[in-house]
Amino acid sequence: MQAQRRTGRPPSMVDGKTVPQRILAAALELFAEKGFESTSVQDVVVAAGVTKGAMYHYFSSKEDLLYEIYGRVLRMQKERLDNAVAQEGPVEDRLRAACADVVVTTANNLESTTIFFRSLHQMSAEKQQEVRRERRRYHETFRGLILEGQKAGVFRDDMSADLCVDYFFGSVHHLPMWLKPSGPMSVEEVGRSFADLFLGSLTSR
Repeated sequence: MQAQRRTGRPPSMVDGKTVPQRILAAALELFAEKGFESTSVQDVVVAAGVTKGAMYHYFSSKEDLLYEIYGRVLRMQKERLDNAVAQEGPVEDRLRAACADVVVTTANNLESTTIFFRSLHQMSAEKQQEVRRERRRYHETFRGLILEGQKAGVFRDDMSADLCVDYFFGSVHHLPMWLKPSGPMSVEEVGRSFADLFLGSLTSR
């Protein structure tokens, strides 16, 4: 799930952001304020301070902007999950770290994920399938940790690993409905609590 890749000079920087970063930041703000459907490409380029030609150099459509807003979050999360899986140490420690990390990174990118899933139904069927494939890769890697723990006798094996994955990520996907930056718990504390609850369910009988 990536924006169009172009060859040639690297993007120029303005106020610490590249042109693609400025375009995505403007799109994110406008989609949050006006909604995806009510935001035009012209709105985005004006807000970003670029030309349409500059935008189309990096993104082929408004749909690609929405796709990339979530895509950059998911790529980052998959990379961090792969790193957690590759670490040495007990599987329960690696799964605990993975659980806490996906909560924290989702919470730190709450606006991007909220806007994306709110507008997902307006994307083409092809783009929606691409998103599902990328998310499935993440879930399969996460599921692999659960299966590893079950085979090692660390996690209870009387529960489906697939159901465990759906249970955990169902909770994560509801974060935008209740998590507030000014809430009583920091995102790190929420992440640790989610991890403790999930690991507790896998190890208790």
